[in-house]
This record gives sequence, C-alpha cells and structure tokens, in this order.
Amino acid sequence: MKSLSTFLLSFVFLSSILISCSKEDDGIYFNETNEALNNEVVNSQVSYSDIETEILNLVNEHRQNLGLKSLTTLNIISGVADGHTGYMIEKGVVNHDNFNQRSETLINNAGAKSVGENVAFGFNSAQGVLNGWLNSEEHKKIIENENYTHFGISTDSNSEGRNYFTQIFITK
Repeated sequence: MKSLSTFLLSFVFLSSILISCSKEDDGIYFNETNEALNNEVVNSQVSYSDIETEILNLVNEHRQNLGLKSLTTLNIISGVADGHTGYMIEKGVVNHDNFNQRSETLINNAGAKSVGENVAFGFNSAQGVLNGWLNSEEHKKIIENENYTHFGISTDSNSEGRNYFTQIFITK
C-alpha cells in the first residue's frame, strides 16, 4: 500500500511540474461562464499572502538576472488566478480547465494582448514552486517570456493542507 501511495504522490508531483498553458494552447476545456469570472474579479480587492508575495518577487528576481524586465502585479490577474485556484481545489486536480475563458476575461478587462499560465500543486515554499516551474521547459518559457509585462498569483490550500498555485502572465 505504501508503494502505491508513493507512486501516486510521485505522479501528482511530476504532473504538477509539467503543467503549463499559453493562449496558443489547443487543449480541451470545460464549461465555465465568463459572467461568473467577471463578477468575481473585475475591480477585485486582493490581499497577498507572504508566499504569494515571495513568488512574485522571486519571479522578478529571476527575470532580472536574465536581463529581462520586471513584471508589474495587477490585482485583476490575481483575482482571475484565485478563481482558478479555488476551482482546482474543488475538483482536486491541477489543471488548465477554462483557460480560454480566463484569457478572454483578461483581454476584455485588463487589456491583455496575450496570456500565459502556470499551475502547480503540493509545494510548501515559494522557492520550491519556482524551482519546479523552472525545471519544466514549458513553465520556464512562460516565466522567461520577454513579452509579458504584468502578472498575478494565487495560492491556497485544500482541506488536507496541500498547496495549489496559479500564476498568470499577460502582455499589455
């Protein structure tokens, strides 16, 4: 039984490292209304947790070390990310479901021209989740995309205390 649990935990961990998404993604998405997204995020007030602030700072530090511009945090992006983090916790699965709707919300309400997204599960530190994303080529491409200008973040934990992460990047 322990080996099955270890296998499943390893599978979830590796899956979370390999999940990223951009506007050009051709994935299959499930129904979620833009109205629900818009009602939750337009003009939303966002309070950033310590781990969220640290992730934002670490991403900008990484970009600066590469000679890239720092990104500006936008609360509307974090509000959209927060909606998706809650959705993943509710479903119990790390995913990019409804990415097209999140993109459309940011295009219509934040002036986004392009949108990228990284998600993860299970990390206990900001450095840990950033390292996971940077060790995945697809996530790394999104973090290091020189065209992105703004970003947002959401982290939350499920009832078992496992952390879920959604970070969204846009070009304005």
